[in-house]
Amino acid sequence: MFLSILLMFKFFFFAPEAPKADDVPKSIYDFKVQGLTGGTIDFSKFKGKKILIVNTASECGYTPQYEDLQKLYDKYKGNLVIVGFPANNFGGQEPGSNAEIASFCKKNYGVTFPMAAKISVKGNDMAPIYKWLTKKEHNGYDNSSVKWNFNKYLINEKGELVGIYGSRTKPMDNELIAAIDKK
Repeated sequence: MFLSILLMFKFFFFAPEAPKADDVPKSIYDFKVQGLTGGTIDFSKFKGKKILIVNTASECGYTPQYEDLQKLYDKYKGNLVIVGFPANNFGGQEPGSNAEIASFCKKNYGVTFPMAAKISVKGNDMAPIYKWLTKKEHNGYDNSSVKWNFNKYLINEKGELVGIYGSRTKPMDNELIAAIDKK
């Protein structure tokens, strides 16, 4: 009897925690994120198009890439969607509010491609979409880490991650253009 009580006590008080539900959707098309100026960016609406996801910052040496991102978006508008994700993970280079970021992007670079609300792209508070982008177990392509602002992730028309490009790869770089042009 004592042994039964002891075992029940052990089970109820020392049982391993139940696994937590994974907060990372299986497909890029399952993501819905808050837009920079409100509303929702629903990735299911991008089926059949390539998607370029870029973490952005307004006070970074790479910030002028906004201009070429807009040119790229204009050039491939029918076949490519660019989604910017402002993040303040590197050197405090995105300190502004969503409204301030939206104003900055529009005024200085004429940005018309979708911009998400400010998120975290690394660390314990990493947004689920960046967990998907950086973990092979989710994206089926490769493990990576966001090392700085303006990292780029290219997703093909089938929703598969097909390319990871660092901050130094400019939006109009021949390697990135070739990957976008690839059928």
